[in-house]
Amino acid sequence: MKIAPILTILLMVLCPLVANGQKPIATATYVDDDNNTVETSDNISGQAPLDVTFRATVEELGVHTPTYEWHFRKEGDTQDILVRYEEQTQYTFVESGTFLVTMKTRLTDNDMDLDSVTIKVTISESRLEFPNAFSPNNDGINEKYGAMGVNDPNSSAHWKSIVEFHAYIFNRWGQKLYEWHDPAGYWDGTYNGHDVKEGVYYVLVKARGADGRKYEFKKDVNLLRGYTEGTSNNSETSQ
Repeated sequence: MKIAPILTILLMVLCPLVANGQKPIATATYVDDDNNTVETSDNISGQAPLDVTFRATVEELGVHTPTYEWHFRKEGDTQDILVRYEEQTQYTFVESGTFLVTMKTRLTDNDMDLDSVTIKVTISESRLEFPNAFSPNNDGINEKYGAMGVNDPNSSAHWKSIVEFHAYIFNRWGQKLYEWHDPAGYWDGTYNGHDVKEGVYYVLVKARGADGRKYEFKKDVNLLRGYTEGTSNNSETSQ
């Protein structure tokens, strides 16, 4: 009786059974709206631009050698946005909508495909609002002029999915006093390091959302150093 051929046959029969016990896992790591780093295997949601790092692992891999395919597709589309072949990959979502990120795993030593795993990524539609006044008088309330929410350092709830942003402050003679290029930025009511006078100034905003929505407006900014309480909540949204 020849033992070697029998062992070979047994291995050929048992290997697929062992492979079926492997469990592929896809994880996503990103920073949420509250500036917390999150690692999860569940579906995620956020605002653009959203940087996500995807990582592939296989439980009880044993001696097998895996290869991975990451398929990125917008929900409802029939073609992939891109396909990547690596254990860990990073992607920046800059459009609103829902995206399907599917990880396919193959064990190359026995040509066995494992179950695919999909993480759904939902990117919110854009939003951008600006107030019409602020009071930089060191009372801790409405000290900064910028997008709604900028006076709360722990929240960006008032702007979402803004992928391009430019804002400028002018005085009434058209002189540019300040500019910034991030919705989290702001004007502190100074020019060349000195407080400007209380009065009316002007903000010009040009921005674009991940959903293609364009924001372009010019409005008055009332600088009120005498105020010690909250100011008006009137705001301007996209045109």
